[in-house]
Amino acid sequence: MIYVFDTNSFRELGSYYPDQFPSFWREFNRAVEDTKIITSVREVYRELEIYTRHAHIITWVKEHRNIFRKTTVEEMNFVNQILSTKNFKYMLRHEHLFEGKPCADPFIIAAAKSIDGCVVTEESKKPNSPNIPNVCEHFNIECTNLQGFMEREGWTF
Repeated sequence: MIYVFDTNSFRELGSYYPDQFPSFWREFNRAVEDTKIITSVREVYRELEIYTRHAHIITWVKEHRNIFRKTTVEEMNFVNQILSTKNFKYMLRHEHLFEGKPCADPFIIAAAKSIDGCVVTEESKKPNSPNIPNVCEHFNIECTNLQGFMEREGWTF
């Protein structure tokens, strides 16, 4: 299974300090090196540059920039399909668009769809919401959180 990580899941990793969780980081880096397990999108990279406060995550992201994929034409077409669906057009916040801020959510979902992968996000389902789990459910795309990712991969530390 390939997992497409959301910004908030990378930010959650900020609490996993490398000196205190070396076995986690060894396993996570191994999974990243095997690009068949963990990937993400360029918009997540841009969000992390702006919104991440943990220095070790910023350093890690810059060292692993290659996992942040460019959006393909197929994915852009799917982003358009997502944003054309009732309630989901609100995934793109107008203030972010006007201010030139990144908005990764529909691109994460499109990437997962194109590779038959699973989205990893810390968002939760809410009725009639454009949250990632709702959109994934609507389009039959697997979705989990960081804990679910570790459980699926059988990680224990």
